[in-house]
Amino acid sequence: MDSFEFENGEMIDDAVVEYMTFGTPKYDENGAITNAILYCSGSLGTFAGINKILPLTEKNDAFDADKYFFISMSALGAPGSCSPSTTDLKNNFPRYSLVDVVNFQKQFLAEKFAIKHVLGLIGNSMGGFIGLTQAISYPEFQDFIICGVSSYKVAGHDYILSKFVDEIITSDPDYAKGEMTYSLIRTLRLANLAEFNFGLSKEALRAMSNDELAFEFETFGNEMLETDIYDLKYCNESCMNFDVEDDLDKITSKVLIISCKQDPHFPPELDAIPMSGMIENSQLIIMDSELGHLCFNELETISDKLKEFMDGF
Repeated sequence: MDSFEFENGEMIDDAVVEYMTFGTPKYDENGAITNAILYCSGSLGTFAGINKILPLTEKNDAFDADKYFFISMSALGAPGSCSPSTTDLKNNFPRYSLVDVVNFQKQFLAEKFAIKHVLGLIGNSMGGFIGLTQAISYPEFQDFIICGVSSYKVAGHDYILSKFVDEIITSDPDYAKGEMTYSLIRTLRLANLAEFNFGLSKEALRAMSNDELAFEFETFGNEMLETDIYDLKYCNESCMNFDVEDDLDKITSKVLIISCKQDPHFPPELDAIPMSGMIENSQLIIMDSELGHLCFNELETISDKLKEFMDGF
């Protein structure tokens, strides 16, 4: 996009947007696409996060690619799209909010596809934050949202995790330099390792031997060195104070909430269940999966319930 303006008034010129599409666009008499579904990945996830729903895109499946036109974007702040790393602005990148993330994708959809209304939005984890923010900020912009392994606010243990990650990063005096040093590489690894315990369920972790756990822990830390510490810092900061509890009554879209009873990030009893009681026209599915927070990789286990929801659209 030629430019993008943040909530705080700062501007970015030549704002890169990384995205992919698949499926079958359908048009109304004015040539507008009527069946677009936007997919929003979790923290720093790219457009490729939409792979999670691909097993359900065959004919007559919940997300039948003949019925729907899917657009998946690497969000504002994520690598590939306009972000601290992509722009090379590092710690001089504008601070962004989740409203900025929503406005970024909304502007892109209008400019690239002339889309002013989407059929729906599917988001997991941080993508769920984005979906709720969009449904609150622009109630008429979508007919439905699917909010998966997510919440209406960052609180309790999840808030402390975000604070801990922020503390690890900002405590490194090299962070202010705006360039990677040996110390920052080590700090990046530690900040990412803080998240390791919040992916798989406690049951899945307990089933591994300590040697297996040590190997997975080491591998996770090494793989996450491919992320950018400034992307991580900004993304974590944008989510840390997320709280839309008082605005959930503004949502007029149909809402499907997907939770997992073994999710260490957002346990259903603390997040999905109370959220479903605060949103009108919401439905709740609680998955049983030892993948825990990563249960979107097993959506085929609830394919019938997903199809029942999607048949309404």
